[in-house]
Formats: sequence, C-alpha cells, structure tokens
Amino acid sequence: MSKIGFIGLGIMGRPMAGHLLDAGHELATVKRDKLLASELADKGMQELADPRAVAEASEVIITMVPDTPDVEQVLFGEGGVIKGLKPGTLVIDMSSIAPLATQEFAQRIEAAGGEYVDAPVSGGEGGAINAALTIMVGATEEGFERANPLLELMGKTITHIGGHGAGQTCKVANQIVVALTIEAVAEGLLFASKAGADVAKVRESLLGGLAQSKILDVHGQRMIDRTFDPGFKIKLHQKDLNLALEGARSLDLALPGTANAQQLFQACAAHDGADWDHAGMVRALEALANHEIE
Repeated sequence: MSKIGFIGLGIMGRPMAGHLLDAGHELATVKRDKLLASELADKGMQELADPRAVAEASEVIITMVPDTPDVEQVLFGEGGVIKGLKPGTLVIDMSSIAPLATQEFAQRIEAAGGEYVDAPVSGGEGGAINAALTIMVGATEEGFERANPLLELMGKTITHIGGHGAGQTCKVANQIVVALTIEAVAEGLLFASKAGADVAKVRESLLGGLAQSKILDVHGQRMIDRTFDPGFKIKLHQKDLNLALEGARSLDLALPGTANAQQLFQACAAHDGADWDHAGMVRALEALANHEIE
C-alpha cells in the first residue's frame, strides 16, 4: 500500500480520495479552514500543514484542483510540493489545465527527481462516485505503469495518450465535444417543446437512435427536470473552453462551434449561473427563444 498525498477534495476529488482509502492506501491532505469531510476523516485521512508537508509524508502526490494557476501554486508556490519532494515521488495531476503549462510542470518535477503524470478525467460527479471515470494520461511508459494501479481504483476507461501534456490535450478535446453536445441536446429538446411535443417521449425515442449519447441521457433528463445543481459547474467548463480557444489561436485553427458554446455559457454566467451544472446552458437558449422546456 502507498502513502498518498491527495490535494483537492472538491465535488470530484472527495469520492476519488475515498476510493483510494477504501483500497487500503494511507492518505494525507492539506488542512483547510473547514472540517474534513466525515467520510474521509472516519477512514483515517490525515491533515497536514501545507503541500510541502504532504510531499514529505508521501510516496505519491495527486492533485485535483480547478485551474492551471492552482496546480502551479500547489506544486511550486511557497510551501509547495516541490519543497518537500523526495527522489522518485510520483506526481499525478488529475486537474484539467493547459497542456503547455503541463509540459513545463513535468520538466520542473522531473528536474527535482520526481516522475510526473498528467491524468485529467471525464465523467463528472457520478463517475467519481462510482469509480467509473474516463482518465486520459500523458506520461512516460514508466510513469504510466506506476500510476495505472491507482488510476484503476478511480476510473473505468484509462488510456495512455502519449507524452507529458497529451492527457491534457485529450481533455480539452473532450470538453469541446461535451459542450457542443450539450448545446445540440438543448436545441433539440427546446425545438420539440416549443413545437408542442412531449419532450420526455422525444428524449426516450432519441435515446434509441443515432442521436443517442450519455449527455442526452443524463443532461437531457436534467433539462426536463430543471435540476441544475452541479455536477460540473459552468465556470469550470468555461475555463476548459478558454484553453481550447487559446490553443486554437496558437494553432491557427478555427473552432466556431466551441466559440458559440462559450458565449452561451457566458450568457448563463451573466445571469448568475456560473455555478449551475453545465446542462444549464439550456437556460441561455430558452431565454433567446422566450420559451422554457416543459
């Protein structure tokens, strides 16, 4: 069993850490102002002063934080992981951040004697709770082999995409597809509703045809039920689409659908919806149509 430092106990990080504890690993995290979730405290998770202390006590570090600057702060800031990094420590970043920054972080960790793996995830809160996440890995062959037994405790589909940064590139592509599919599902259900059809039956029928998708299944139902508690917050999907659009500019690549989806998310944020589940994009389309799905 490994001594693991897990930093980032949010909506998804908390159940992910729980799976590692259930498998018998020893976990430590950074002490925060609020109490550690009881399900983790009861399983023996320790709280230490800062990321440096977590690194000093750990053989593996896992980060699951919101954005690129957060990962940089945890790893390299004052009291950061790198200050307490022991030779051979495996650092697995499961956040969704910029691919180019990831390559730089990997170089810095490896120069300090560690092994770096980028392993962003898809599957939302449900995937985290059920240990059914899709995990996209950027690493050396050795890094992937070391990380994989731990990743298998949190995910169902684990793919070694390529070298450092490749996992993050795959995650950006994933977020493009997810955003555009949410928009497609929202437009389809909105059309059906305004035309007077039974939206629940329309969704049921579409799930049996070529339009079938996990997003139509899960988020289509959210749109019908009007349940927009996150899941995955709009503001985090906005962050991911910013990465996509910034990357597209550097590649001289046009992503018009992605840009449009970002504008719809921005419309939601302008109506105090930054913390809605990303299925809440439908509300921006409903406002344009002056019609709510029913």
